Amino acid sequence: MPQPPTIRSLEDIANALAALPEGDEKAFKAAGEREPKLTKPPGALGRLEGLSAWLCRWQGRHPPSLGSALVQVFAGNHGVTEKGVSAYPADVTAQMVANFETGGAAINQLCNAFGVAFSIDALALDRPTLDFTENPAMNEEECVDAFVFGMGAVKDGTDVLCLGEMGIGNTTSAAALAMALFGGKASDWTGQGTGVSGDALARKTDIVAEAVQFHRDAVADPLQALRCLGGRELAAVAGAVLAARFRQVPVVLDGYVATAAAAVLEAAQNGALDHCQAGHVSAEPGHRRLLDKIGKQPILDLDMRLGEATGAVLAVQVLKGAVACHTGMATFDEAAVSNKSK
Repeated sequence: MPQPPTIRSLEDIANALAALPEGDEKAFKAAGEREPKLTKPPGALGRLEGLSAWLCRWQGRHPPSLGSALVQVFAGNHGVTEKGVSAYPADVTAQMVANFETGGAAINQLCNAFGVAFSIDALALDRPTLDFTENPAMNEEECVDAFVFGMGAVKDGTDVLCLGEMGIGNTTSAAALAMALFGGKASDWTGQGTGVSGDALARKTDIVAEAVQFHRDAVADPLQALRCLGGRELAAVAGAVLAARFRQVPVVLDGYVATAAAAVLEAAQNGALDHCQAGHVSAEPGHRRLLDKIGKQPILDLDMRLGEATGAVLAVQVLKGAVACHTGMATFDEAAVSNKSK
């Protein structure tokens, strides 16, 4: 198994993206050979059939398994919150991290209910990124440090990794990043986040447009867009996605913010997210548009917009169903059931 490269600069990230390992075609082919033999009409399990084959390709084995699922949440603070883009103060980020650590958040309940491991990492909450309407959010060292931190959260032997985030102000960052990567108007990408509306939403939208315009010369490079408009938790998500590719760990992305972070890699290198699924499509209006841009069909659509990897961990249950059917169903020969006539 190839190991993730050493990353010391944004250039190193670009070089790693140009040398991504491909999935395991032998395992993928084995899944494709078994599927038609199972006791059901061809295609009757719909997307479950493709999801089990996708797991085989990126786990590098057949049959697939989901005994070791992990939710990894990264938290960061954003200087742009000083502009009033959120309904909550920046202090809530640290307060919610404490809530995660004591098991009181929604994601804790879902992980407990489904037997999924959970990890939360906060990145320099006492040092918010700079206000990206006036400065780059991070210098290169800060961005790379957060990216490498995210890489370190990925361990060999993880069957699937769910990536989520927490950070007051980070839907503003996600909207600005998506606009920088894929164009359009700020209103295309900006939603209510934690609950802003009316004049506050209009101000948030204006700030997104202002930020992208301020960094217009830099953000033609997706990795520079991450540095200028992202946050530490977004950089960490992107780093985890890259490391997972090298470690043969399939990834389920959570909502708008996690998807925007991962989209940086796809914008920089086509196919960089082939080992990723979109766990769900959130109620943030930019999320569906962003998924369309990166060619991802969400597994679930539950009108959620919490973050925390809540949508991603729910999608793992669908993946478990796909694995159970692919590995546990009898074949036509084993069950003595007549197959489709030739």
